[in-house]
Amino acid sequence: MELFELEGREYIELNNLLKITGLCESGGRAKILISEGQVKVDDQIELRKRCKIRKGQVVEFNAQQVQVS
Repeated sequence: MELFELEGREYIELNNLLKITGLCESGGRAKILISEGQVKVDDQIELRKRCKIRKGQVVEFNAQQVQVS
């Protein structure tokens, strides 16, 4: 599991998190994958591209997980 630190921010949008962590090659690709139901947040499929991901949440895509701290 990879860790991602918010660094003073309250949240990060899901599509940006996927792009920044390298799980997706671009924000546009992240949006497509999210809308197709391929991304989970806290073990639940998330379809909102700009869902606010906060400290303590876990994002899963393509058998990889990112925990936000």
